[in-house]
Amino acid sequence: MPELPEVETVRRGLAPYIVGKTIRDVEVLDARSLKKDSVKHFKSTLAQRRITGIERRGKFLWLILDNSPNVVVVHLGMSGQVLLEPHSSQMHSHVRINIALKNASREIRFRDQRLFGGLHLDTLQGDIPASVSHIAPDFFDTRFDLDSVLKTLSKRTAGIKSLLLNQNIISGVGNIYADEALWLAKVHYLTPGNRLSKSRLETLLLSAQEVMAKAIKAGGTSFDDLYVNVNGESGWFELELNAYGREDEPCSRCGRLIVREAWSNRSSYRCPRCQPKPRTAR
Repeated sequence: MPELPEVETVRRGLAPYIVGKTIRDVEVLDARSLKKDSVKHFKSTLAQRRITGIERRGKFLWLILDNSPNVVVVHLGMSGQVLLEPHSSQMHSHVRINIALKNASREIRFRDQRLFGGLHLDTLQGDIPASVSHIAPDFFDTRFDLDSVLKTLSKRTAGIKSLLLNQNIISGVGNIYADEALWLAKVHYLTPGNRLSKSRLETLLLSAQEVMAKAIKAGGTSFDDLYVNVNGESGWFELELNAYGREDEPCSRCGRLIVREAWSNRSSYRCPRCQPKPRTAR
């Protein structure tokens, strides 16, 4: 699933091209990608609206429309892609929604193979869509409060990886960047939050921020063609991963082989030497 760096890459790719453009037409090819709206209402709300901005919190994007109480919230899900493609080009079979812009050679095409992502209309609570308001600020949000997050984590008995993935505590972190941050901070994913000192928790959070900042510069992580940027290009941060996807490869820090372990219906990658199991983990 695309995480914060991938979604931010998409936002940065869209912004210079679509902000200031007026929507000429909306074509809904598969209504299943409209998660909360009828086709008629969605199309009529967007028609002739000018896009004045595109914002992000965590893994959510939204388009701001002029003279409208509505915004368009976009969630990529497992395989969603937002592409800028020439209006003359043939549409891929997985394009679900197509948004044509006035005086523009390219269209916004939402492509989604697995149909877990989608678009929906929403209204703002302050400057955040109502459906996203429960999502915590991410590391790059000016409202991110490091001290508050540290206090929350230090009181929790759950394993630290599950806490990193809790979007109500910190948004934008998924499996890939959690494993990378834990490797960088030398923390085992099962270590309870309340067993880590404030300094270690802070090191872990700053490690996550560092990893994701580097991933944004690299255009995100692409293991397959399910995540690409708006031009259809893959991100190359995979080349810089130290733990995730590196099973049976030597740890770049100590040389011990990275292991892959089953965790919460998915996998975790770690170095057994750098990230030993907590003594009381069950």
